[in-house]
Amino acid sequence: MEKGLIPVKVTSRAAEEVKKIFSNKQIPDGYRLRVGMKGGGCGAAGFFLGFDKEQEHDQIYEIEGLEVLIDKRHIMYLLDLELDFEERRDEQGFVFNKP
Repeated sequence: MEKGLIPVKVTSRAAEEVKKIFSNKQIPDGYRLRVGMKGGGCGAAGFFLGFDKEQEHDQIYEIEGLEVLIDKRHIMYLLDLELDFEERRDEQGFVFNKP
């Protein structure tokens, strides 16, 4: 587990939803939440989350009671990013905010 600066903030609401997914969707043992960046053409980039096993370039952070995997090469792009869970009238889901 990494100590010190945590590059990504996770709201308590988002953490609770991730924990529900872990228990309700039967995510296999050894998998953790992964937060990362996906590249696109012409400089377009986006962020993603999923469930994965630890890979060679990963750092593991404890955030809001979750073990979060982040590829070392993505850390600088994720600094100050916040993962939240929003519920709206017609939809709900995880969102990334850059406060």
